[in-house]
Amino acid sequence: MKLPLSIEALLKEAGTFAHTESTHAEPSIYGITDGKAIGTYLEHKFHTHLGAKYTYEQGSSARGIDFPGLGVDVKVTRITQPQSSCPFESARQKIYGLGYSLLVFVYDKIDDPETQTGRLDIRHTIYIDKNYTADFQTTSGIRQIIENNGNVDDLIAFMHDRYLPVDEIQATELAAEILTNPPRVGYLTISNALQWRLQYSRAIEKAGELEGVLRIR
Repeated sequence: MKLPLSIEALLKEAGTFAHTESTHAEPSIYGITDGKAIGTYLEHKFHTHLGAKYTYEQGSSARGIDFPGLGVDVKVTRITQPQSSCPFESARQKIYGLGYSLLVFVYDKIDDPETQTGRLDIRHTIYIDKNYTADFQTTSGIRQIIENNGNVDDLIAFMHDRYLPVDEIQATELAAEILTNPPRVGYLTISNALQWRLQYSRAIEKAGELEGVLRIR
């Protein structure tokens, strides 16, 4: 009988899956360098792994994230450049976080010409709680302004200096909110684009040392 999937079970199974997958030689990914194709392969295989034991609501492009019932999205990225994209919703995400947690698989791909197989050596598996998915430099700067008794004008100027995608009204509203509800320091690097570009180097380096960033493997 299948059990309902919980965050605890998800993280435990992610560790087991990463360990098993790291030793698996797969013909279908041999020679493939496209990161999106590799990510799709690994995510589908992870869902198959979970589906054998658990019941859960599986996300789709319409729902936005992989585990909407748990508020978790899966990201797969190569260790040489650990980053990925995610939908842009509002500038608030850079300050208060994405609104969901991240389960990140960081792999190194090894092809074997003799066996014509590819292997994904999953070097890091980390979990970033939604409360810590904001941009590090933006949140650090904001907290420094607040510690220096900064006001709304200081915060608006900072947002403009950081090229935060906000107009004057949005910046003023955000500044007022920040003064009453200062953000936590986030551990992602989030670059402005049509889609957010998420970079994970800091989270990978500090996983297991920081509150809200767990090292699973």
